[in-house]
Amino acid sequence: MPHKIHLILMLLYGLLIANCSYSQNGKKMEEDNKNPVYSRKDTGKVNLTNNEWKRILPNEVYQIAREKGTEWAFTGKYWNTTDKGTYYCAACGNPLFVSDTKFESGCGWPSFYEPISKTSVIYAPDNTHGMQRTEVMCGRCKAHLGHVFDDGPPPTGLRYCINSVILDFEKAQDAEKKYNEKHP
Repeated sequence: MPHKIHLILMLLYGLLIANCSYSQNGKKMEEDNKNPVYSRKDTGKVNLTNNEWKRILPNEVYQIAREKGTEWAFTGKYWNTTDKGTYYCAACGNPLFVSDTKFESGCGWPSFYEPISKTSVIYAPDNTHGMQRTEVMCGRCKAHLGHVFDDGPPPTGLRYCINSVILDFEKAQDAEKKYNEKHP
């Protein structure tokens, strides 16, 4: 019996490690190129079938991005992050938000008052669960990110409530270091 428990724990640990190999900072994904569409430089639209996405995305990212899932409040990696930097789409690498627009809304998900550009996100009506909401999707790959509400702070009055799972984050100092290495 103890061997079965040990085996189950080893399998669960293996699954956890396998899922963690998809880094939420994008570095490993870009280096390993396991996701052929992930790029922080390419601005071309990505049009893959859900089967194609399922093959290249980790399960938890696929569930949010393609099945419009939601992580539990106060459990995501970035809900209370205060580091300076840029947030990217974990599915395709598209820049989405900068930390200067992030604020503590108390909702349990990362909240921003403005996307990085007018084309970084797109919108769709969402009338599921008996509510009228506005869905926010990645402007490059149409991955589900979360929802936008009109109860945010100035200057926009908007609250982009975004799932941490679908975000990659690069600290500002890491980006500056990379730039300096390429441009001595």
